[in-house]
Amino acid sequence: MRICLMLEGQEGIEWEQWLALARAAEEAGLEGLFRSDHYRSIVRGDPAGSLDAWATLAGLAARTERLRLGTMVSPVTFRPASVLAKSVVTVDHISHGRVELGIGGGWYEAEHETYGFRFGTAGERLDELERQLEEIQRQWTAAPDVWPKPVQQPRPPIIVGGSAKPRTVRAAIRFADEYNTTFPTLEQARERRERVDAAADAAGRPPLRFSIMTACVVGRDERDVRRRQELVGGLPGEERFSALVGTVEQVVELLDQYEAAGVSRAFLQHLAHEDVDMVGLLGEVARALA
Repeated sequence: MRICLMLEGQEGIEWEQWLALARAAEEAGLEGLFRSDHYRSIVRGDPAGSLDAWATLAGLAARTERLRLGTMVSPVTFRPASVLAKSVVTVDHISHGRVELGIGGGWYEAEHETYGFRFGTAGERLDELERQLEEIQRQWTAAPDVWPKPVQQPRPPIIVGGSAKPRTVRAAIRFADEYNTTFPTLEQARERRERVDAAADAAGRPPLRFSIMTACVVGRDERDVRRRQELVGGLPGEERFSALVGTVEQVVELLDQYEAAGVSRAFLQHLAHEDVDMVGLLGEVARALA
């Protein structure tokens, strides 16, 4: 199983912290650094906020050498398809071919109200997801008048995700390389993988890679785990933070079970971004799973 660091940029991560976390992730041997694409805080509240996701990734692309970089996920409500396609291509060139696009319909209505983005209905957002995916792929591959093309050929990897409901699965089968699902139990991961595989088989295409994004708190020993839990335990919604909690050995054991359920990559959400040292422990998890 491959391990990526997942960071919630809207929770007040400053540029120097981005650099420290990226350096730590690269030194730890993690496959990638991915970030959310939100403009308003969800957990910490004002005045926490976000630097723009693709501008941040462009900066990190110039300051890293090996990490895969991408979003989990960019909502189609924020940018026209052409702007998003161009942003991804720009990061692909700066990084010499290390970018991936995670894309979704968007869900956080409050940030749309704050920044003046049209939110629309869930159905409208999913319609726009399919439209943007088709247009982005066209610009990256077939469009004779859109240049430059991506460094990665035929195009950068695309990740679509959800809870394996029909609309997101349909979009993924048509356009994506990977299906990602968030905070699943083992049984949910297994069931969702089976649904995605069945849809790929029915469409006559190879199976998609299947990944999870889930919260993680890892420590050197039980006392260290409790200390790190305290860094996030006072935040609203802490029930989400218990997905993967334990020592390196315990987290490895849990991820082994997810791998047996069909998960090939895990995006581990590190919620206490001030705790740069924990990234090194995630590197130990990654090495044990390699």
